[in-house]
Amino acid sequence: MSETLVIPDRIDPARACALMATLGSDARPGIGDPLPPLAHFAFFWDPVTEDHIGPDGHAKLGGLIPDLGLPIRMWAGGRFAFHTEFRAGVAAERKSSLLGITRKEGRSGKLGFVTLRHDIRQRNGLVLSEEQDIVYREPGAIRSEPPIEQGEADERRALKLSEVTLFRYSAVTFNGHRIHYDAEYCRAEGYPGLVVHGPLLATKLAGFAAESQGGLARFSFRATAPLFIGDVAWLCRAGRRYWVEGPGRRICMEAEAA
Repeated sequence: MSETLVIPDRIDPARACALMATLGSDARPGIGDPLPPLAHFAFFWDPVTEDHIGPDGHAKLGGLIPDLGLPIRMWAGGRFAFHTEFRAGVAAERKSSLLGITRKEGRSGKLGFVTLRHDIRQRNGLVLSEEQDIVYREPGAIRSEPPIEQGEADERRALKLSEVTLFRYSAVTFNGHRIHYDAEYCRAEGYPGLVVHGPLLATKLAGFAAESQGGLARFSFRATAPLFIGDVAWLCRAGRRYWVEGPGRRICMEAEAA
């Protein structure tokens, strides 16, 4: 588990502006301007040609993440420590390493749990540390029932997303997974509509938390159920607990911030 992957990026201000527009902001960050929490998801691409991607739209396994024989990839959660501001137009480097792999088998079929560590540096200093949890599963696996929120929020904000939002976020993060832009493919996969990106929901929650608390030192999230375009959804807060609430009070993602 000693293998690492290092990806440099100049954090292009034009892409930063495209990300901000996708998130619904008129801000146009220039060189040296700070970017919002989790903006790094739009950078550090490792692009491969189409014949080298799997059915989930991501690069086929091998190298840093070995092939687990499970083709469907889901971003399950993550933990972040913010050391200083991540800035547009400043050369950066992301160093990634494999922390661990766990295999399980249960009612939902065979599962592989992978944890990666990412450290991002700018100007020779550590900007952000991230532990990323990814789940790999078999096609057609049984999906578990989502948790239902039982408490009351101190604050609720309507979460408004559209097909255009998902298309733009897929483009700015170089995500080729068809569940985010191909409704017919979604229905064939058993989904009622386009699936909202987990990282997009996490970015919305992190921005909400940063605004509510006046900044972030730490943030963690866990995806619990898919959210679909057309769902009425809310960003919710109770103290330092945050969550995305969908129809029927279904919790789609929950998070904690400090």
